[in-house]
Amino acid sequence: MKILLVTDAWQPQVNGVVTTLVELVRQLQASGHVVVVVQPGQFRTWPCPGYPGIPVAFFPGRRLRELMDAAEPDAIHIATEGPLGWAARRHCLRRRWAFTTAFHTKFPEILHAMLRLPLSWGYALLRRFHRPSSGVMVPTQGVQDMLATRGFGQLRAWTHGVDTRLFALTDPPAGYSPLGPLAHPVSLYVGQISAEKNIDDFLQLDVPGSKVVCGVGPLARALRHRYPNVHWLGLLPRHELAQVYAAADVFVFPSRSETFGLVMLEAMASGVPVAAYPVDGPLQVVGRSGGGALHDDLQEAWREALKVKRHEARDRALQFGWAKAASLFVSHLSMLTHPRRQRSRPMLSPLEVSATGAVKLSHKRHRAVE
Repeated sequence: MKILLVTDAWQPQVNGVVTTLVELVRQLQASGHVVVVVQPGQFRTWPCPGYPGIPVAFFPGRRLRELMDAAEPDAIHIATEGPLGWAARRHCLRRRWAFTTAFHTKFPEILHAMLRLPLSWGYALLRRFHRPSSGVMVPTQGVQDMLATRGFGQLRAWTHGVDTRLFALTDPPAGYSPLGPLAHPVSLYVGQISAEKNIDDFLQLDVPGSKVVCGVGPLARALRHRYPNVHWLGLLPRHELAQVYAAADVFVFPSRSETFGLVMLEAMASGVPVAAYPVDGPLQVVGRSGGGALHDDLQEAWREALKVKRHEARDRALQFGWAKAASLFVSHLSMLTHPRRQRSRPMLSPLEVSATGAVKLSHKRHRAVE
């Protein structure tokens, strides 16, 4: 099958959605599918308001239509609700092409936190975006139930996966030489340093040992100044990120507004139990037992998570494989009955298309945090 994936989130952006989509494309290709990715790097871009490190396409309509028509796909998936997502949606409706979408991020909650925009307004906009979709893929049952109560239809359960070879079990914890000797227990946070991640709840924990933060974001500079005793690592290549996970005793996930939380899977795959609130994301990823501890008091969750054996956390992560996630993704796609066919196909720069049509991802090392 030839799949056209349209996404506003792609390398070199650094977040869990990008990591998820890159791993999905690789698994789809390994399964014999051809994937054409349309992403911001193929357009003029401007910085996303509030997130200057994230470029978004600037008036992509005409170029996007050319790329979509040239791709001649068997199925179309629109992964995000940004400028590319809206433009692709319009073109699909104009061509009367079926397409699927995905709900990766609770943007209404982010807009509410940043701008005090009423949640009802944000969800009304997203309802409009997803309404024509043949299937809205959602990562957890909790998110599916929430969207159903808000009037979303055509919801399809779709889980994510984790690279269990890169993020391997390390028992006991190993050291991470750039940090030198650390007092144990080592508490780790990996992710965007932004308001919706609620990182202050982690930084304010009154717990022994050391705290390590890996990531960047709009709050990074201010928080570095407020918490000088925390070890701030910024962005790291993924092979180094795996070493940081391996050095931790507990992974603290303070967010209350996640749809999934890929970093929790990466931590558990490395044998690091997770401490989190009992909310959507942790409830489905960590569960009530095995991967860590969930509690309304994050400090109590931290204490309980330290009691979880590292192999038990790893066993929980092994339940999330990419082969299963990719197969489920394909099962939700809608085949185009009358796709536009063209004799010539322009190069889809900057992604290269091989002789078989498969997207060749850059071999450069990319950094990935959620």
